[in-house]
Amino acid sequence: MALDANELVQQRQNKLQLLRERGLNPYPNHYQPTHQVVDILGNFPALEGQEVSVAGRMMARREHGKAAFADLYDRSGRIQLYFRQDFLGEEAFKTWLDLVDIGDILGVAGLVFKTRRGEISLEVRQWEILTKSLRPLPEKWHGLKDVELRYRQRYLDLIVNPQVREVFVRRSQIIKGIRAFLDERGFLEVETPSMQPEAGGAAARPFITYHNALQMHFYLRIALELHLKRLLVGGLERVYELGRVFRNEGISTRHNPEFTMLECYQAYADYEDMMRLTEELISRVAEEVLGTTRIAYQGEEINLTPPWPRLTMQEAIRRYAGVDFAAIDVDAEAQEVGRRLGIELTGTEMRGEVMNKVFSEFVEQHLVQPTFILDYPLEISPLAKRKEDDSRLVYRFEAFIACRELANAFSELNDPVDQRERFVAQAEKFARGDAEAQKVDEDFLVALEYGMPPAGGLGIGVDRLVMLLTDSPSIRDVILFPTLRPRED
Repeated sequence: MALDANELVQQRQNKLQLLRERGLNPYPNHYQPTHQVVDILGNFPALEGQEVSVAGRMMARREHGKAAFADLYDRSGRIQLYFRQDFLGEEAFKTWLDLVDIGDILGVAGLVFKTRRGEISLEVRQWEILTKSLRPLPEKWHGLKDVELRYRQRYLDLIVNPQVREVFVRRSQIIKGIRAFLDERGFLEVETPSMQPEAGGAAARPFITYHNALQMHFYLRIALELHLKRLLVGGLERVYELGRVFRNEGISTRHNPEFTMLECYQAYADYEDMMRLTEELISRVAEEVLGTTRIAYQGEEINLTPPWPRLTMQEAIRRYAGVDFAAIDVDAEAQEVGRRLGIELTGTEMRGEVMNKVFSEFVEQHLVQPTFILDYPLEISPLAKRKEDDSRLVYRFEAFIACRELANAFSELNDPVDQRERFVAQAEKFARGDAEAQKVDEDFLVALEYGMPPAGGLGIGVDRLVMLLTDSPSIRDVILFPTLRPRED
């Protein structure tokens, strides 16, 4: 009869007590293995017959009378252990057999050999318990399938699902690749405040916190932008930050309230330069991490090789929605077009806001291959320079891959008079009830008045890039500890 979870935990606690009664410390302070598993497997000819030691978690065992096999995993891989009573002595063998469970962490020393079936293994001569596990792992043949449990108890997910570990190893490689790419091009990595007196740089609802000593409210940053631009004013001409940002918004497969952004700024550049930087960065990282720029994502083959196609937003809407916004100047006319297309509107939207909603509804779903969408409406781009040939638009692009936005970039607005007017317009929207509108950041305006060089800026959602390069359908799959509602027990 199968034991319930409480009985299994009690059994392990009893074994813990027995280990202590036999003078064995179930939680020793230190163990120094001589090798990782991958070293043994990769250097078998040189190590055959040699004594080595490894440490890791025991994940399986198979008993055969006075002998037994077990699988031990460290961070580099799996190796088979071979236990024999005549090698270990009766007491040590029986203690391992009776008191060690799957999930326990062991240190083992023994001789490297190959079984008759050709599997590289370790003939154990000494073992010690390094950590007694008091809870049983999910049954290996069932795994950990409950998606919410996987996210809540990521440590279990990492133990029993090796492919999950690989996702986060790859995430680390992607971030290292981003850093190397930018460092090679003379960008300086910096850190800016996570708590800010004004939340700016994006259209998003912020989280609010309170500083007791200063007796004032602060906002968790919603973007990295405005502080990085201050550094351009200060003469740091190429800067970037890989930082956590926080947006008080809904949770979905594409959104987590806390996520990682890359933002970089280059003086004397424009959005054309940022397009080249974007496609070169993403294709380079894919090549380094995956060995190719042709990847599979959720059943689609995607070619990341530059150059990527370009479409203006107005061209894309004409192609996929059949509407020419270049011929529309009046807000009311734009609203009428939006309603005719079935877009839900409040009646207060400006032309550019309607245009953006039509784009989201009719165009994004077609942007599977990497595509730059250029020249966004002024109304939704308060930090970007106006286009010289059409003041209704700005020098802004977004990069779309697999039907989702991955990057956002501007020719940065550095005219302090124009920027103040944009901030005031945003503040008026906030006063009318738009919680995502930006407020007037007086300190940033002062910085602009000292003079910011013309510049291009780029933001990339790191989590979405990791999703793309690991073939992960949800952002929760690439964040170690995603935000979840507290469990109600």
